[in-house]
Amino acid sequence: MNIPVDLKYTEDHEWLRRDGDEAIVGITDFAQGELGDVVFIEIETKGEKLSKGDIFGTVEAVKTVSDLFMPVSGEVIEVNEALNDKPELVNKDPYGEGWMIKIKVSDPKEADNLLSADDYKKMVNA
Repeated sequence: MNIPVDLKYTEDHEWLRRDGDEAIVGITDFAQGELGDVVFIEIETKGEKLSKGDIFGTVEAVKTVSDLFMPVSGEVIEVNEALNDKPELVNKDPYGEGWMIKIKVSDPKEADNLLSADDYKKMVNA
């Protein structure tokens, strides 16, 4: 299982990669594995300001539909449009081409409360 050390993680299995006051968000390798084949992703929150823990979209897999939660507060400034035609990118490359949203972070200190790679590994028993 791939758990990059340069990312922060939530207990709901989202990851966050910060770059200044912006960040990219997706779901973890563990999460996509648990979901199975991803068949549809719905994210209609572009332009919205959301708080940490708010739902920013849903991911539908063969087995189930799961909500996607904001790891930190911010405005959704971009959605990965490639996922509309190729939702399977989440399964193939969850930390690269399978990213979901880009946000403008409103409170960078919230990221300090997210899990480190080591903490996330312990949580999922990796």
